[in-house]
Amino acid sequence: MVDEYLDEREQAEQLKQWFKENWLWLVAGIGLGLGGLYGWQGWNAYLDGKSREAGQRFVTMLQAFDRSDQARAQELAAEIIGQYGSTPYADQTVLVLARVDVEAGNLDQAAARLRQVMDQSKDAELALVARFRLARVQIAQGDHDAALATLDGADAPAVGAAAAELRGDALLAKGDRARALAAYQQALAAGSAGPATGLIDPGLLQLKIDDLTAGDATPQAGS
Repeated sequence: MVDEYLDEREQAEQLKQWFKENWLWLVAGIGLGLGGLYGWQGWNAYLDGKSREAGQRFVTMLQAFDRSDQARAQELAAEIIGQYGSTPYADQTVLVLARVDVEAGNLDQAAARLRQVMDQSKDAELALVARFRLARVQIAQGDHDAALATLDGADAPAVGAAAAELRGDALLAKGDRARALAAYQQALAAGSAGPATGLIDPGLLQLKIDDLTAGDATPQAGS
């Protein structure tokens, strides 16, 4: 389960991105309230400490889930969300909880958590991850039109192939084989030539296409 979530390098990159987006506010606060080099160093130490603490709790939470210690894992999740909401680990924790809900069959709760991250996260990449997972949950719920509407918001070119494949899954589940085939073909073309290489499995995608084209083939007379 741990492999499903962000590794330490990705977490560090998110922290650097958060700092880049908020540096002006931090500098202003330092100038007004802390002042001087001592204040700057103290504030950086505070930020590093908060992120380090959140990261440690996040890893411990994943380990608790892996050993099925639900009580401890949920306790740590609530702590991360409540006390470390300014770090990327809070949104990541909500994504973990959504995954746990899916595994337990609590699709409505999972959808609510994923929508929260999709709508409220300041991290565009995490919001996109939540959008894709929400669409999958909506497909599992049988709410195919909602899944398609959710995917309409995935407008980043780099994930176009993955979005098209997932759109094909929703259309196929809805019974629209022709549009599903077109979506799969679009995904395969985009994934083989664009920046989305690696976000799709071309072999699996080709199997989906072959299944649809074989199913739609018309038997020849006399065969």
